[in-house]
Amino acid sequence: MLHYTVVFFVIAIIAAVFGFGGIAAGATEIAKVLFFVFLAMTIVSYLMGKKP
Repeated sequence: MLHYTVVFFVIAIIAAVFGFGGIAAGATEIAKVLFFVFLAMTIVSYLMGKKP
């Protein structure tokens, strides 16, 4: 999941350099959503893995 976040972030940077505003904004939004999903899954898996 983190891999996809990095891929969309790189696509957003490349699109921004070439001036494709709509593509860059879309890729940035996808990267942000994937990052927060990855973060939530990481926290949940960490909490579930701990034994009381």
